[in-house]
Amino acid sequence: MSAIGVFGLRLWWQGLIGRFLGGATKFGPISRTASVKAAAGWGRKPSGERAARFAERNGVPCLWLEDGFLRSVGLGRQGAAPLSLVVDEVGIYFDATRPSRLEQLLNGEAFAPELLVRAARVMRSIVDNNLSKYNHAPDAPPGLLPDSGRKRVLVIDQTAHDDSIRYGLASAASFGEMLGAACREHPGADIYIKTHPDVIAGKKASCLSAERGRAGVRWISEDVSPLSLLRQVDHVYAVTSQMGFEALLLDKPVTCFGMPFYAGWGVTDDRMQCPRRTRVRSVLDIFAAAYLLYPRYVDPASGQRCEIERVIEHLALQRQYVNANRGRLFCFGFTPWKRGYVRGFLKAPGNAVHFVRSVRHARRLGIRHGDRMLVWGFREVPGLQALADGLGIHPERVEDGFIRSVGLGSDFIRPLSLVVDRRGIYFDPRQPSDLEHILQHAAFSPQDLARGAALRQRLLEQGVSKYNAAFRGGSLPALPAGRRVVLVPGQVEDDASIRLGCVDVRTNEALLRAARGALPQAFLIYKPHPDVLSGNRSGQVSVQTLAGLCDAVVTDAPLADCLALADEVHTMTSLVGFEALLRGRRVVVYGLPFYAGWGLTDDRHRLARRNRRLTLDELVAGVLLHYPRYYDYRMRAFMTAEAAVDAIIEDRGKAAAQGFGAPWWVRQQRKLVNLWRGLTHG
Repeated sequence: MSAIGVFGLRLWWQGLIGRFLGGATKFGPISRTASVKAAAGWGRKPSGERAARFAERNGVPCLWLEDGFLRSVGLGRQGAAPLSLVVDEVGIYFDATRPSRLEQLLNGEAFAPELLVRAARVMRSIVDNNLSKYNHAPDAPPGLLPDSGRKRVLVIDQTAHDDSIRYGLASAASFGEMLGAACREHPGADIYIKTHPDVIAGKKASCLSAERGRAGVRWISEDVSPLSLLRQVDHVYAVTSQMGFEALLLDKPVTCFGMPFYAGWGVTDDRMQCPRRTRVRSVLDIFAAAYLLYPRYVDPASGQRCEIERVIEHLALQRQYVNANRGRLFCFGFTPWKRGYVRGFLKAPGNAVHFVRSVRHARRLGIRHGDRMLVWGFREVPGLQALADGLGIHPERVEDGFIRSVGLGSDFIRPLSLVVDRRGIYFDPRQPSDLEHILQHAAFSPQDLARGAALRQRLLEQGVSKYNAAFRGGSLPALPAGRRVVLVPGQVEDDASIRLGCVDVRTNEALLRAARGALPQAFLIYKPHPDVLSGNRSGQVSVQTLAGLCDAVVTDAPLADCLALADEVHTMTSLVGFEALLRGRRVVVYGLPFYAGWGLTDDRHRLARRNRRLTLDELVAGVLLHYPRYYDYRMRAFMTAEAAVDAIIEDRGKAAAQGFGAPWWVRQQRKLVNLWRGLTHG
């Protein structure tokens, strides 16, 4: 069977290229000629030249490969897999000495209006999310380039011996000429030179190193996202850097001293010419060709080919949480088994995560003003508040999210979602939390509401909740005709949400008595909390009490099935109340959970801070889309709430064969396995 011969052992061995090429691959140098239908190599590197020679000798196409313009979060040399790849059968985009497929696209016919509409939408998304080829760097702080009232001119440095310089019709001398021109053409301006990240890291040499002592020029050595820096300048000078094109996305004037892919089409001030480039193109045209038509994209989750919009969604999500995780993070109250998986939720390039045993331990590690303190749940850490006050740090709280796992946290099953709350924590109504702030103040977009509605529908269709027992069925009571059915979910009585979020009703027995008192004729179903039922946590109600207050006790049926029977739910602070709202049930609340106070529940107590009226889809968007973060352990990346639901469904299907009613010793064995996974993850 014929395959694509890949030249370059490391390139072929990575196994990623086949996803982009859409077919079988072989290591080209040892493949039989007859079995190779095309030869592929990397750009103008030796593997690309070997592929070109093989293709010419054997009369097969040559495919020149290169990273696309939206590649990954991290750097390729640090092991980050590419999400986009150029596969060019004509040349390669940075080589202006000969045509490329990108050049042919831009020299061709006008693009269809629908393509340009899509391109405008995609371009806006890239700009709004500050996306670039690599996306590990933080945004430039406001005022990195002070506004002195003078024009700010940015000169973009590159690494010495970069192929794009030589093949872009330029040379090392072009950089000195460019800097000189920038200074001459903008007298009185503030001139800045942006150093390449590889130069900052000491891995490569600068093309402008000879200009280090030049008067009147300031160097930017910070590694920041290109678009965030470009917003602070008025004019950009480039040789062949991609940053020049990114400046065009922001409508900045760009002067080119080389011939990059975006020069020669009438949108740049070109100091070189390429006679082959005959069309006049807009920035949108060039963007449509270079980002939509030219590269190929791969979905990071499935490994299958996808469109650019999926890659943008993924990269924007990673940047959101990478930026949220920056700094030195000191984590208090995290048990050893939690530490392994929590690292994934807190990861960011260049940050430091320290799990500390005590305040003294944190001091030994040099905690200081500007660092961050993260505390698991509402753990009381001796001396923590005094340390925080002394350093001017507000402790942040970390907890499980609302779509957690298949199985219980007390069985050491790692979560798919966590919340990191900088204001408080969602189950403590005594002070505002990030969730309360979102629900009180967020301007929910039409997309938020559409996603919220679709997510709610999927949760209901699939019966997904927080813990998602890996079974269906179980014993449900027969319902008498004509009686209102009330579901009362039990809770863990020493849980912080009861300790902090309840006013008068604080135990499962008191909740049952309140529900029975409110509806003496109702058919009352009690469902104990899974952790209480398993014997892991406190909250048991005596058999005699249950017999006197309840019509039925359900222990082995899924929550979704119980909610399907109920007309209403009575709860203290349980998440079951939120899940009942998703199903359109009346919810009577005796405490102050996060979902109360927004006009959707029957509240026995009020919280004056919560004075906004929300729709159900707004509540879902705030609670499930904006507040938690979701992590894919297989992909080692953040994921959306929708992807987390898909993962729950998949994991539940795999776990179903193990059954819920396993013997005690089997459950303990599973707990040990889960504990080991938590201790060794990351």
